[in-house]
Amino acid sequence: MKKIALIGSTGSIGTQTLEIVRNNPEEYKVVALACGRNLERIEGQMREFHPSFVSVADEEGAAALRSATKDLGIPVSSGMSGLVEAAAYPDADVTVTAIVGMIGVQPTLAAIEAGKTIALANKETLVTAGHLVTRAAERKGIQILPVDSEHSAIFQCLQGNRGNRISRILLTASGGPFRGRSRAELEHVTLADALKHPNWSMGQKITIDSATMVNKGLEVIEASWLFGVEPARVEVLVQPQSIIHSAVEYEDGAVIAQLGTPDMKLPIQYALTWPARKPLPGERLDFTKLSSIELAQPDQKTFRGLEFAYRAAEGGGVLPTSMNAANEFAVAHFLQEKIRFLDIYEWIEYAMDTAPRTREPSLEEILAEEKDVKERLRAKFL
Repeated sequence: MKKIALIGSTGSIGTQTLEIVRNNPEEYKVVALACGRNLERIEGQMREFHPSFVSVADEEGAAALRSATKDLGIPVSSGMSGLVEAAAYPDADVTVTAIVGMIGVQPTLAAIEAGKTIALANKETLVTAGHLVTRAAERKGIQILPVDSEHSAIFQCLQGNRGNRISRILLTASGGPFRGRSRAELEHVTLADALKHPNWSMGQKITIDSATMVNKGLEVIEASWLFGVEPARVEVLVQPQSIIHSAVEYEDGAVIAQLGTPDMKLPIQYALTWPARKPLPGERLDFTKLSSIELAQPDQKTFRGLEFAYRAAEGGGVLPTSMNAANEFAVAHFLQEKIRFLDIYEWIEYAMDTAPRTREPSLEEILAEEKDVKERLRAKFL
């Protein structure tokens, strides 16, 4: 039986991970859960899955949860220390990092140091601290298994091809809800418009990132770290039906792609069962009903998330942190309807233009830049 520590248990990836556990009780046991402030949902998870340890965002929430679940006798912690303890929980075999944002960096590093296999759904960890995470994983002999749909697809395309040189990675994108629109047409789009993703059911933050194409930019950087290729060899293609989840081109010109319906449970389960494949209920791809599979180049002038990501990857240092932290801060304000959609790009560009030139940043320098980005943005725009 594989024992799981799940970080971000109340979000989209977290709840789907628990659905897989629920359907395979003989295969998996949840030993630690961590979330933010959704106390009602995590209480339900505690009562169903009976973990040995739980952590939430703050002590106020932890106290309320302890009171509500005192009959269970499960220890409840809070804050970064609790998140780290959950991620590195001694009894866990694999840590699923499904939390959103840079808050995932420290618990992921802690889990690696504790010798846990990492099922990675927190792309910001590799975007901002890829050099630290990959070195730590190599030193500890830890496998990082991608959970993002696109990165799982690439990982699947690489199976059985160890030693064969990759020519390029073809990273697909749906194009989001605003595909085909001009910059002028984006001037007055609303939050409700941006949250209408055509194919995937995701959390609010990642849905906005998909609309700006920042998410795909972050995935370019993540793919570079995961698969050891230069960012310039990660090419983004818009595939509106989300049928081709990504592909790998080898040096002989052969392209191997992974196809399927848009369902996150497949990459989640594959990260848990690798190198084996297990049965998974759900809709199957019916090629007889596909009239076409479209592919197109992304519009990087309108959707500047990709432009920023390639610039950040090339510049290195804390620049990816500057980009990511500014995006997190801007998206939080957009979700509160305090800024316009296009303001997100302006905030990211300003943060990157004013970023320090730091090579090989330490964890402390990365976290300091995350904090400083918010201060710079407050001073400039708020």
